[in-house]
Amino acid sequence: MLEYRVKARRVDALGSVATTKAAEIVLDTALDGRPDAFNPAELFLAAIAACMIKGIERVTPMLDFKLRGVEVHLHAIRQDSPPKIVSVDYELIVDTDEDDHRLELLHTNVRKYGTISNTVAAATKLEGVIRRADN
Repeated sequence: MLEYRVKARRVDALGSVATTKAAEIVLDTALDGRPDAFNPAELFLAAIAACMIKGIERVTPMLDFKLRGVEVHLHAIRQDSPPKIVSVDYELIVDTDEDDHRLELLHTNVRKYGTISNTVAAATKLEGVIRRADN
């Protein structure tokens, strides 16, 4: 089994820092928020996006799938009481010349093998589409 470790510490009332390996990310933990850092919900969405992009990087060589780029757009809905994310919608946008069947095959693999996306899908509604980038 793989294991992951992250440390986070409060810097001051305006924010915190999370570290792992040689990487560091500033966290928006300020009560009023801050525009230069991800808040917890945005970090959650970024983790899903990173999982999907990493999944694409993993399966494209196996599928011999050619692409020039990938974007992931995510949108979450949060309820107030009790506070939780009740749904996440995503759009995977792939810059490719592959046909629609191969594009859907890529989507199937991303949904099937994503550690973070599978964890999220088990806890809340995670739905999305894949589409070809407009050129």
